[in-house]
Amino acid sequence: MTPAIALSDVTVVRGQREILSHVSWNVDEGQRWVVMGPNGAGKTTLMQICSGYMHPTSGSAIVLGEKLGATNVRDLRPRIGISSSATAGLLPPQETVSDAVVTAAYGVSGRWRERYEAIDHERAHTLIESWGLADLKDRRIGTLSEGERKRTHIARSLMADPEILILDEPAAGLDVAGREELVNRLSALAADDRSPVLILVTHHVEEIPPHFTHALLVSNGQVSAQGLVHDMIASEPMSKAFNTPLIVEHFDQRWYARGWEPSRGKRAL
Repeated sequence: MTPAIALSDVTVVRGQREILSHVSWNVDEGQRWVVMGPNGAGKTTLMQICSGYMHPTSGSAIVLGEKLGATNVRDLRPRIGISSSATAGLLPPQETVSDAVVTAAYGVSGRWRERYEAIDHERAHTLIESWGLADLKDRRIGTLSEGERKRTHIARSLMADPEILILDEPAAGLDVAGREELVNRLSALAADDRSPVLILVTHHVEEIPPHFTHALLVSNGQVSAQGLVHDMIASEPMSKAFNTPLIVEHFDQRWYARGWEPSRGKRAL
């Protein structure tokens, strides 16, 4: 089976700095990956490569069977859904939820003169319903709460029925209630065999939903560890990736992390 993403010895250099250094990573069909690492570790750059918006300086990056640098990325990008703060900023605040979702069928932001098929409106309606937005479909983006906007962006990213869905810090800025609602919905998405390959970027283990299968830890532009999620989201690999002593626990299908002071033998405040 051809991997959905196959990175081999990928390096990205900007100026005199290596942002990514010799990264090798395979993502197979049906997998749900968590990507974690400190600020500045290279996660955003890695996601730009995986979505076809950046080419590596050296190494090989093959996404959905297409080698970056030897394919038309305009044909590749619609096959990859992205929900991030960058894509969220492209939506006009006066756009309604319904229009924000359906316009993704053409990869545009803002209704103009496009003509949509009945199947487009049906899919948008289904996504709006499944992400708990039915009562908000006529509301303008600029009037939504942070949690409502996040769910709108994810519904939009699924509109074109992507083969890969990248969720870059989808819970950032949410309160506890909003985070838990989002985690529950992402858990259901991950459990659905019809869902695309999922890649979730987060800084907090508490935001990892059940049913995610693998984890990639990055640090200083390099792969710190990768493998099954229960092996990676654990005290030793997480402490190494974040360069600080951590205690990571898992119970009731969720992860929790706290600091640790080895010299004192007690928890850090």
